[in-house]
Amino acid sequence: MTLTDTFKKIGASKFSQFIPKLLICLKEGYTKKLFMNDLFAGITVGIITLPPAFAFAIGAGVTPERGLFTAIVAGFLISLFGGSRVQISGPTGAFVVIIYDIVQRNGYEGLAIATILAAFILIILGITKCGSLIRYIPYPVVTGFTTGIATAIFTSQIKDFCGLQIAKPAAEFTHKMAQYWQFSNTFNLTAFLLAAFTLAIIASIRRINRKIPGTIIAVMMATIVSYFFDLGIPTIESKFGAIPSSIPAPTFPVFSLDKIISLFPDAITIALLGAIESLLSAVVSDGMTGYRHNSNVELIGQGIGNLGSIIFGGIPATGAIARTTANVQMHAKTPISGMIHAVTLFVIMALFAPIAGKIPLAALAAVLVFVAYNMSEFHHFVEILKGPKSCALVLLLTFALTVLVDLTVAVQVGVLIGVFFFLKHMSDKTTIKAINLSLEEQNEIYPDESANSAQLDIPKDVAVFEINGPFFFGVSDLLNDALRLHPTTPKVFILRLRHVPLIDSSGIQAIKNFHQKCQKLGIQFLITEVRPDVFETMKRSSLQKTLGKESFFKALEIALHKANDTLAASPS
Repeated sequence: MTLTDTFKKIGASKFSQFIPKLLICLKEGYTKKLFMNDLFAGITVGIITLPPAFAFAIGAGVTPERGLFTAIVAGFLISLFGGSRVQISGPTGAFVVIIYDIVQRNGYEGLAIATILAAFILIILGITKCGSLIRYIPYPVVTGFTTGIATAIFTSQIKDFCGLQIAKPAAEFTHKMAQYWQFSNTFNLTAFLLAAFTLAIIASIRRINRKIPGTIIAVMMATIVSYFFDLGIPTIESKFGAIPSSIPAPTFPVFSLDKIISLFPDAITIALLGAIESLLSAVVSDGMTGYRHNSNVELIGQGIGNLGSIIFGGIPATGAIARTTANVQMHAKTPISGMIHAVTLFVIMALFAPIAGKIPLAALAAVLVFVAYNMSEFHHFVEILKGPKSCALVLLLTFALTVLVDLTVAVQVGVLIGVFFFLKHMSDKTTIKAINLSLEEQNEIYPDESANSAQLDIPKDVAVFEINGPFFFGVSDLLNDALRLHPTTPKVFILRLRHVPLIDSSGIQAIKNFHQKCQKLGIQFLITEVRPDVFETMKRSSLQKTLGKESFFKALEIALHKANDTLAASPS
């Protein structure tokens, strides 16, 4: 069987929707020109990734090589199994705060357990096709905790940026700021000037040409200055020891039920934050390339990548917007560029680890300060504050929880707010209206009604109501409201469901309860024009059996004939 036949067989299977983007790109035809584009982009982005990989790990409270392991292992696996053509994944600023908090409370082993749990959550989200659900998290929530994370990253770097001599930095924001004030007398002017010098170079190069790797140039210059002038400020090597030149052997943390239970909330936060960041990065790359990513496959790839990262001593990983953008700008075409970026980092680690150990911590602090500024979305923050008060309140709540309380709490509250917004939106979209009006009234109030509906002869003792929108627990009281607001108690109540696309168990139960209420009041309850998929749900939930087959009609006209027969047979 040829490779083409194999792809056809895969494409014809029910699992074709979960094919990694790499296989799709290879199926389309991979040429030498495409490889050269991917090779140049991958090597360039690999070099660019080195300083942030160290910086994110140090900022997260772990040793710098763990950031490098993450960029290599997770970066390679996510490109191999993910659903985006040009996504670059690895350690990112979004995770710095949450990782630091988990490590302070539970050590690296606790972080490893939480990340492995998060990896399986991401894989399950992808398999169950929940990738598209991430977009239902409201924009003020995303902006609130993104700006909050940026604020937390910025404040966490004040120590190294200013050269403060603090043995154990506090985790909480208020304690951290108090600690900075307490140790302000240890301010190191040399470290501060080197950090400011690094930050100025990064910002200047970025302003001149975004394609030039300003970060690596600035860090290299800062390292040269620090080494040759013997500034005596802390470096990676002096603080953490020599950087290893190889990836460690695979290891697994020791699991226990108590650890799983206590770390599960952190796992949810890692999974949700990773999913949001990776899919947001994929959307950005789609806008730049014109391609479309597969969100579910991307989540599966992210899960596999995070699992591999922890097994080989790394930290949580997700899509990196800045590095993905650089990859696109360097004309990357397929996921092979992301795999080459990981291989490039591995080669750098193997050959130049001793040199990387000379990088001053003040320079890496400048890198993170620049990252924090870029991810702060301050202009979007201000725009939302000027908008509706409800959105501004949600923004400030999420921001405050992220900075002052805990990112885990902020993400969980943000998701709950997202669910609330979604349910309110769906509830607002679902309405019930009476259509037992005269022809003139119908044309005036409901001009979009079909001619057939407008010409119907609806008797006085018959109430016809129509539900528009999904019928779920958020709107289950609509039927009772309709009956209560009806001017008289009808002898027949007809419920029209032609515009109901779905119904849940609460909607089913609401109909059952309403049927019982009609029986007590001597009202005949009829249902008409149910969509096939909704009708299947009713059958499976025994609603059809409860009401009886004779209560369901394919058309409103037929239901009205039944109502007329009922009225004719009833005593006047």
